[in-house]
Amino acid sequence: MPARYAIICGNGRFPILALEAARKQGDEVIAMAIKEEADPIVETLATRTHWLSLGQLGKLIDTLHAEAVTQVMMAGQVKHASIFSAITADWRLVKLLARLATKNTDALIGGVVEELRQEGIELVASTRLLTSLLATEGLIARRKLNAEEERNIAYGRQIANTLAGLDIGQSVAIADQACVAVEAMEGTDAMLRRAASLVNGKDLTLVKVSRRRKHLLFDVPVTGPTTIEVMVEAKARVLAVDAGRTLLLDKDALLAAANKAGIAIIGFAPAEG
Repeated sequence: MPARYAIICGNGRFPILALEAARKQGDEVIAMAIKEEADPIVETLATRTHWLSLGQLGKLIDTLHAEAVTQVMMAGQVKHASIFSAITADWRLVKLLARLATKNTDALIGGVVEELRQEGIELVASTRLLTSLLATEGLIARRKLNAEEERNIAYGRQIANTLAGLDIGQSVAIADQACVAVEAMEGTDAMLRRAASLVNGKDLTLVKVSRRRKHLLFDVPVTGPTTIEVMVEAKARVLAVDAGRTLLLDKDALLAAANKAGIAIIGFAPAEG
C-alpha cells in the first residue's frame, strides 16, 4: 500500500535516488528541500516541494503539520561547516541550541529529532528506500587486498571508530600504517586531497565508518562515483566501509569506476558502540 511521508533533502545523489525509489513504489512524498544544499531536480520527483533554509526549524515543523505528515526521513548531506557556521536560527532553533551542551552534529540533529518527536513527527531510517544499496561484508569491487593494505585497514578502523565515537568525523586516510589525515568539518573529499598533499605520492587507504549508534536515522555514510574520482586523484587505492550501514550510491557506476581504476572496496562488520 502506498505510503505518505516527507523527505528532508540535503545535497548529493542520496535524496534524488530516495525520491526516485519512492515514486516507483507509488508513495506520496513531500520534499522538504534545504535551499543551501538540495538539487532543484527534487521538485520534479516529489509530490510537492517546500524550500526552507538551514535554521528554519519552526517552518519545517509548521509545514509538516500543514501537510499532515507524521513520518519524515533525512536524505543527503548537509555540510558540517554549514551547520556550524552558516545557520541563521529562527526562534525555535535558538531555544533548542540554548539547551545543548555541545554543538556537534549528533547533538544538533539529535535535538531536532527530539523536537519533531514532541510534535508527533517520527523520524524513520534514512536507508529505508535504498536498502539494496547498502554495502555488504567482504570484497565489493574486484581487486583483492595485499598484506600491507590489510594492515592499513586494521589500523585505520581503530582510528576511525574512535573519532566517530567522539562525533569528530567518519573517515581517515592511512599510508604505511600511519594516520595521514582525519576528517572533520571539511568532508571526505577535502580530507583526501589534503592527505595526498602530505605523502609525496604514496598510496593511500581510505577508511570510512558509521557513527557508533544503533540507528540509521541521520548522518549515514555514503560513497559514490565521485568518491572514486577523488580517490584516483589522491592515489587512494583502497576504500574500507561499514557493511550494512554505508550506502553505495549509483552502485553499478561506482563499481565500474573502481574496477577500472584498480581500487579495492571492502565491507566490514561495524564496530559495536
